[in-house]
Amino acid sequence: MALRPYWRGYLKLSLVTCPVQMMPATSESEKVRFHTLNRQTQNRVVSHYVDSVTGRAVKEEDEVKGYQRGENEYVMLEDDELENVALESTKTIDISTFTPRDSIDWIWLDTPYYLSPNDPVGQEAFSVIRDAMAAQNMVGISRLVISRRERAVMLEPRGKGIVLWTLRYGDEVRDEDSYFEAIGEGTADSEMMPLVRQLIKKQMKDWSPKMVADPVQERLLDIISAKKKTLKKPAKAKGKPAASTPANNVVNIMDALKKSVAAEKRAGR
Repeated sequence: MALRPYWRGYLKLSLVTCPVQMMPATSESEKVRFHTLNRQTQNRVVSHYVDSVTGRAVKEEDEVKGYQRGENEYVMLEDDELENVALESTKTIDISTFTPRDSIDWIWLDTPYYLSPNDPVGQEAFSVIRDAMAAQNMVGISRLVISRRERAVMLEPRGKGIVLWTLRYGDEVRDEDSYFEAIGEGTADSEMMPLVRQLIKKQMKDWSPKMVADPVQERLLDIISAKKKTLKKPAKAKGKPAASTPANNVVNIMDALKKSVAAEKRAGR
């Protein structure tokens, strides 16, 4: 069954726009997950927010976000205040900057998504943007609101599509020098190096997803499979039909490109 897009919107470069859809490039849906149950009734246990001092349950309308500024001191922020912080980048990926791919280190990359055209009419514009970046080994930098949080994103051409990476914020990346500074400056032993190289060569293999298989997951599945045989199989719930993709209008790509270049020339003069 085809997965529903995680996000739908537009990819924009100057006056060139095309409808796109975004899907997570990785999945954790296959991981074994557990619910906490009441052993006596086998019903699921649900959690509730309680006041840390009084121990009383807190009503949903009384819940509010708070930023701690001191011991037992908080600045409270309402939902509308938090929503107003986000910029208008919820439905458009407007590429504002290009930079060489090799200038962005791996540590800045956070979560990958697959970006693809959402309408056959927009495939030409999508392909031109993708191939132009690939030909110059460039990636696009933009911003996008994901899960009510604005993120900087990087667009990297890959095959027929584009991989969109969310980027970490500057305060999330720690300086490697503070962790490696205690390592000595001495070079490796010249007599040991050939031996280590032989070990590396002997144990070298081509990459395969099997190298990162989860043995704990496999053992858990075996245990669950054995227990399921003693239980009655529940009836499968009928899934809802996938929502149809709305049609979108796209400007003529050649006209848009000519206007964009002309506008850049006028700005330069």
